[in-house]
Amino acid sequence: MDAIASEAGVSKLTVYSHFTDKETLFVAAIRERCQEQMPSTLFSIDRSAPVRRQLEAIGHAFFSLITQPESIALHRLITAGTPTSHKLAQLFWDSGPRLLHDDFEKFLRQEVEDGQLEIEDVPRAASQFFALLKGELHARMLCGCSQPVTPIDTDAHVRATVEFFLRAYAACSERVAMIPATR
Repeated sequence: MDAIASEAGVSKLTVYSHFTDKETLFVAAIRERCQEQMPSTLFSIDRSAPVRRQLEAIGHAFFSLITQPESIALHRLITAGTPTSHKLAQLFWDSGPRLLHDDFEKFLRQEVEDGQLEIEDVPRAASQFFALLKGELHARMLCGCSQPVTPIDTDAHVRATVEFFLRAYAACSERVAMIPATR
């Protein structure tokens, strides 16, 4: 709280009067970071754009969010197994990943209603998408054994994830269009 007050140029009392306690400040910081990296407008349906383009935009924003050094450090902190880490992990989950997941589920449901996707279990499909995006690259970063990921690596990873996701969930007419023509 001292560091935050100093950085903001206010007293510690001002920080506490605005945020009440450290947990409230933590939740506000997580929500702000998620909204900054993945604004709710990202999940708004653009009926003039292909679903692939929107999934790629969501994928790039999510992958960027989870691979930032601060995100990796926070993940390590909340999985450290300290007595307070369980409460911290729950606060983190509820104020960040769960809200993003909910927004993505709404996006998927709208695409299903519009006939772009065919998904029976939307929550599972949303979880699968995010899990695919994390993939080995993210796991290696968490372990500290990864070389820096280049924009080319990120783009290839996101495109492959979206392609895989669409092969499973694109509407039948869209799936047929994805199959390369044979001679």
